[in-house]
Amino acid sequence: MAEPTGAPRPARPAAPPRRARPGRTLTSRAVLVTCAVALVSVLVTAIVAVPLAVRGAERRDREALAAQARLAAEVLRPRLETGRTADEERLVRQLNAQGIDAYLVRAGVPGRAGLPTRVVRRITEGRNVSTRGLLDGRRTLIEGRALPGGNGVVLARSRATAPWRQVLPSLWLPLLAGLAAGVTAGLLLARRLARPIRRAADAALRLRAGDRAVRVPVEPPDEVADLADALNGLAAALAASEGRQREFLLSVSHELRTPLTAIRGYAEALADGVIGPAEAAGAGRTVLAEAQRLDRLVSDLLALARLEAADFPLEPVPVDLAGLVADAARTWAGRCAAVGVPFRAEVPAGTVPAYTDPGRIRQVVDGLLENALRVVPPGAPIVLAARPAGAGPVAGGVVEVRDGGPGLTDDDLAVAFERGALHQRYRGVRKVGSGLGLALAAGLVRRLGGEIAAGHAPEGGAAFTVRLPPDPYRTRTSV
Repeated sequence: MAEPTGAPRPARPAAPPRRARPGRTLTSRAVLVTCAVALVSVLVTAIVAVPLAVRGAERRDREALAAQARLAAEVLRPRLETGRTADEERLVRQLNAQGIDAYLVRAGVPGRAGLPTRVVRRITEGRNVSTRGLLDGRRTLIEGRALPGGNGVVLARSRATAPWRQVLPSLWLPLLAGLAAGVTAGLLLARRLARPIRRAADAALRLRAGDRAVRVPVEPPDEVADLADALNGLAAALAASEGRQREFLLSVSHELRTPLTAIRGYAEALADGVIGPAEAAGAGRTVLAEAQRLDRLVSDLLALARLEAADFPLEPVPVDLAGLVADAARTWAGRCAAVGVPFRAEVPAGTVPAYTDPGRIRQVVDGLLENALRVVPPGAPIVLAARPAGAGPVAGGVVEVRDGGPGLTDDDLAVAFERGALHQRYRGVRKVGSGLGLALAAGLVRRLGGEIAAGHAPEGGAAFTVRLPPDPYRTRTSV
């Protein structure tokens, strides 16, 4: 059993979401990026902070050693002048217990070997010493204080481990903390960013399944709000487009059914012998007229279907629109006179050059004239005009069809070239066609590189203006 026309289509099942692959999800990438940023931040901080920490540690050690050297000099000053005493030995042992080597200098002679000569010389000259150097192959801080008579006290503290090696282990904790913060921030950021994206993806899947009522909440940030607006606009556009398509199919099916009903009725009457020989000719003419109407409708549908195809046949050539309008006027003057409609052609004395397909543009003109003849009452005029689009020969040409019929409202002008729009509005109100003629005319004109517009005619009805491009060869030679 056929599905009723216009009935809602069953929704297609949504495709299952793709399985997330490691390293390809937004969450994993956000975590990796934030961890990398945290790691780089810690390393940059370390590059800047380690030298400062090393210098600070050395400065503290040197200041502490200098303070001890001053204290030792004050304590040993009276004793160095009289000879080594038990107090000196006790002080030296206390300093050794703190990891400090003590050297006593009497009259320019160190109490034991190991001091650099330059240090002994400076002490003998009565100058203090604050330096660092190598003692027994070890990096050492040296602080010396000179006393009168070439005496002095020199303290040395070796640094078996370089300062940066003492500072570097303390970086592990900030590094781990930075990585943990990066993972946490990445997860939170990814969840915040992924939530509206997943919501939009779910909405898109529902749209693909046929649900046109789906909408996505518009939330900050601006990029997410733009995505939601775009998706909601797409859903609304799809719903409107499908609504127009359903209305169009309904109107086309009605237009197809009307001639088919007439043809079937006369065919049954002929088959049953209801129509005699005297009425057979009239019945045949009616069937022929309805068949021709059906053929035009099917041809329009096929032309509309092929209009957007790349292989739609077009053969643009230089055309004189004045001659084309004159030829059309000879054909349509008789048809209009037969139904009591005055027909007038407005053609300039010279030529109206344009570049178009003469067969297709004649199809457009015939369609516009047929629409006008359908709606104008007897006695109302129809005008077919041609004129140049501008002052020069390279401006192109204009063809215009005007009538004295009921015309179009301003709202009608906005949808005049949409398929079935005017048919839907005026069906049952006044004579209407299939609703395809104006849409087909607009599509043909645009494919030919021209423009078409609807407006109000001075004769009181509707005016349709077709503007066609100039001959490109003629344009180049004129320039």
